[in-house]
Amino acid sequence: MATPENTLYMDLESGRVTIELLPEIAPLHVERVKTLAAQGFYDGTPFHRVIDGFMAQGGDPTGTGTGGSDLPDLQAEFSRVYKFERGTVGAARTSSPNSANSQFYIMFAPAPHLNGQYTIWGQVKDGMEHIDALKRGEGRGMSDPDRIVKVTLASDAK
Repeated sequence: MATPENTLYMDLESGRVTIELLPEIAPLHVERVKTLAAQGFYDGTPFHRVIDGFMAQGGDPTGTGTGGSDLPDLQAEFSRVYKFERGTVGAARTSSPNSANSQFYIMFAPAPHLNGQYTIWGQVKDGMEHIDALKRGEGRGMSDPDRIVKVTLASDAK
């Protein structure tokens, strides 16, 4: 069971998504998410790429899929044990394995082709129905994407 320090609350208009952080497999990525959450970085950011049967991507304040935080990119932390399944949270990146920054995606379904190729840093434990309900689309085709209301650690939640 996740501790409050490793439990992330992602509040959406439709309700709360609870994510267990996985510092044992991705300590750098988990620390980054905690840092950005504490700064309020994710608050108000859109889910800019939501592909039915695949995943929902967010964490880019520009909503273009090209933005990130002003912190340096992270080294890849690939796992051979954890797999991309429904509810897995992974770090989005460019074609360079060491380019993850702030963007993330939450899987709607298993995606074995991502295993060992992208960093897994969390797992949805509750509220996946809110991710399932996100508006589908990507990029410029999303005139009014769903947005994250607030992201907080359970240990910081009031």
